[in-house]
Amino acid sequence: MSQQVDASRISELKDTVASALEQARAAGLSHAEADASLQRGLTVTVRLGEVETIEYHRDRGLSVTVYVGKAKGSASTADLLPRAVRETVDKAAAIARHTAADECAGLADPESLAREIPDLDLYHPWDLAPEEAVVLARDCEAAGLGVDARLRNSEGASVTTHNGVRVYGNSHGFLQGYPSTSHSISCALVAQDGDDMQRDYWYTVARRAQALEDAAAIGRRAAQRALRRLGARQLTTRRAPVLYAPELARGLFGHFVGAIRGSSQYRRTSYLLDAAGKAVFPQFMQIAERPHLLQGLASSPFDAEGVATRDRELVRDGVLTGYVLGSYSARRLGLATTGNAGGIHNLQVSASRPDLGFEQMLAQMREGLLVTELMGPGVNGVTGDYSRGASGFWVEGGAIAFPVHEVTIASNLREMFRGIVAVGTDLDTHGAIRTGSVLIDAMTIAGE
Repeated sequence: MSQQVDASRISELKDTVASALEQARAAGLSHAEADASLQRGLTVTVRLGEVETIEYHRDRGLSVTVYVGKAKGSASTADLLPRAVRETVDKAAAIARHTAADECAGLADPESLAREIPDLDLYHPWDLAPEEAVVLARDCEAAGLGVDARLRNSEGASVTTHNGVRVYGNSHGFLQGYPSTSHSISCALVAQDGDDMQRDYWYTVARRAQALEDAAAIGRRAAQRALRRLGARQLTTRRAPVLYAPELARGLFGHFVGAIRGSSQYRRTSYLLDAAGKAVFPQFMQIAERPHLLQGLASSPFDAEGVATRDRELVRDGVLTGYVLGSYSARRLGLATTGNAGGIHNLQVSASRPDLGFEQMLAQMREGLLVTELMGPGVNGVTGDYSRGASGFWVEGGAIAFPVHEVTIASNLREMFRGIVAVGTDLDTHGAIRTGSVLIDAMTIAGE
C-alpha cells in the first residue's frame, strides 16, 4: 500500500472490506460487517522555545463482526494483508459460535442504510513539515510569554495535523467510505506573582488549516487567561447562580446525551429514564442535531453501522423528542435507530429568548460564580447527582469582581437542566456539541 492517507485509498480499503465480507459469506455466516481505516498525523510540542517532542502517527486497522444466527463475534487486526483478513474473519466466526444468541443482535435494517453520500467537505490536508510546525509552536508560545513579565513558565505549545480514511461495509450490500482531516494549535502557560501560581490554556481546532485561529493569538489568549486567575480566593459556602463558560457548558450537555443514550435507557441506568416526550429543559430551549454541516468537526454522512444521518430536533421547546440510538439499543427499546451508532453529530444548543452575548449573560446573572475550569469526575449517571471541583470568577453587579479557586459546585443534573435561565450566543464550536455559555439559577457552592 502507498504511504498517502487520502481519498485515493478508499478503493483499497473497499477491496479489503469486500474481501472480508466475501470470506464471511463463503463460510456460511448469516451476516457480516467490517470497518477499515487508515490514520496519519504529526504532533510537535515546544516548551520554553525548545522542541520537546516530534511525533509521527501512523495507524491502520480492520474490525470484523460476524453473526451465526443471532450470535455475534468480533475480531480486529492492524494488518490489512489478505492472510490477516482471512484470519480475522475466522477468529470472529469462532467467537460467534461460542456466544449466546441475542435476539436484538444483527446489522442495521437495510432500509435505514445511507443511499446517498453527501460531500461534507471534511478533507483538507495540511502539507506541514515538522520544521514549519516547530516555528508555529514557538511563535504561539513566545507570543503568550511576551504578554507580561509574570508569565514565567510554560507547559508548552503544540501543533497537530491528522488525516484519516474510513470505509464501512456490510452484507446488506452497503460499502462506502470517506476521508477527513483535523488540525489544531494549543498553548498552556503558567503565571506567577510571588507565591501565587496559576495555569491556563487555549486552543483552536478545525478541519481546514486556514480556518485555525492565528497561532500568536492562541498564545496571547492563553496568557490572558492565566494572568486573570492570579490572586484567586476561596468563597464561603453559599447557594448562588452559576454561569458555565461555553467550553465547559459542552460538558453539561454531554451528561445529557449520556443519559438519553439507548444503552443507558435499556439498562435502566439513567437519571432521565423514560424521559422521551417529557419536559427536561425550560420551554425556551432547543437542541438540534445537524450531521451534515460542511467542515463540521462531528459531521458524517452515515453512522458506524452505515445508517444515514439526518437533521433532527432532539429537544423542542424544552421537551425531549426521543433518544440517541444505534440499531441494537433501538431493538432493545422497541424503537428505530436514530443513526447515532458511534455517537452524536454536531449537537446545537440554542434558546428562543432574545440573543445574549457573554457580557449580557454576566449582567443577567448579576451576582454569582462564573466557572472556567472543572476538576474531577463527580457525576452519577444513575441518580444525576453532580459535584465537581471548580475555579473561575466571582461576579458582582454584572461584572467580574475577582478570581476564585478551590471550591466545589453541587446540585442534581435534572434540577440544573430545569434551572437553566439563559443560553448565550458566544458559541463554542470546538467539538461535537455546540453551545454558548449557560446560566443556571442556583447551585450549592462549597468553599471555606
